[in-house]
Amino acid sequence: MGFVHPTTPRPTLLFAIGSDDPDAVRRVLEAGEAHATDTAGPTGQSALEFTLANTQLSRRLDIARVLLAFGAQADEEGEEVLGAVDPAMRYYLRRAEADLARKASALIHRSFFRPLTRMRYELVGQDRALEQLFRVLSMHSQQLSVLPVVVLLCGPSGHGKSLLARKFGALLDVPTHTVNMTTLRSAHDLWQAFSMTLYEEPTTCTLAEFLVNNEGKRCVVVLDEIEKVEEKTLWSLLMPWESGRCSFEASSRPIDVRNVIWLGTSNVGHDVVAEHHAARSLPDEVMSRDEYVRLMNLVREPVSKHMGPSVLSRVTTVLPFVPFTRDERTAICAEAFHTLGAQMVSHLTTDAFDALISSVLESYVPSEGARSLYRAVSNQLVDL
Repeated sequence: MGFVHPTTPRPTLLFAIGSDDPDAVRRVLEAGEAHATDTAGPTGQSALEFTLANTQLSRRLDIARVLLAFGAQADEEGEEVLGAVDPAMRYYLRRAEADLARKASALIHRSFFRPLTRMRYELVGQDRALEQLFRVLSMHSQQLSVLPVVVLLCGPSGHGKSLLARKFGALLDVPTHTVNMTTLRSAHDLWQAFSMTLYEEPTTCTLAEFLVNNEGKRCVVVLDEIEKVEEKTLWSLLMPWESGRCSFEASSRPIDVRNVIWLGTSNVGHDVVAEHHAARSLPDEVMSRDEYVRLMNLVREPVSKHMGPSVLSRVTTVLPFVPFTRDERTAICAEAFHTLGAQMVSHLTTDAFDALISSVLESYVPSEGARSLYRAVSNQLVDL
């Protein structure tokens, strides 16, 4: 048997990176054919450093995010690499090494929910919301709570609520059923609702059929725009959210829904979040855990008025999504420029690109979130 140098890279990962396809890299890592901490390239660089240094890759930043999501170590790259990449990647590299991210991820490190830690490289901001979510899932995994998991994502539009709900099931590799609550008029409509989302194939399966088909199994139900229905329409959720049992009609047998993760999205409480944000002395700093807990409690009041106290009492946690910090807004702008106009900005110097981002940041509207930045980026690209 010939001698193999210990730093010889695994060719599958090297080839996946070289294909300039983030999905190919993800498949290799998910299959266990390689690890994100493996070396790559002829000089024994880490896979992350090799990717960031390879300017011939048009999607190197997307590939780097995949590597980070699967555990690549950002601290090995040093300040030299940090300075060589754009603001979006600097944001993700620093986030990977932040104490808050590490401590929060440790909460579900050994549980079924561990893949959700990759959400930090899909979603900009909302560090405290993710931390609280991981705490709830940790309690559920350790059987420290007997109730089903019901999470309400609330707050201003455009700050990642729908993105988190959409990615949740995909990251866990479990089935998801998304109900557009704006179309419902009764509890019967709820159970007969088809899954409706722009990111899924059309389905002929109703929510009732989905729950029967996945009885006793881990799955996700997303109730989008949950505040748009009357309170009495939600009363049919009281039993499944309380006992983990669900009956669609008085004469039907109850089915086991204890392993369903219920996610609701809502703009309720956006005014409370806005007032809280305006009163902060350091609005561009990530808030402390204590400050976020106080905000969670403040938001429960408007949620109770919309959904009713009996429904809210069965919600495991209410997670307010908050306005972005300046670093987060900068990362969103940089990503948007690369996604919408990669070739148009590729020739810009670092200073010119930073100036372009700065001009877009002035268009940020907290009540509209990332959408206001995407609109401003599109306008800037038209003028380039």
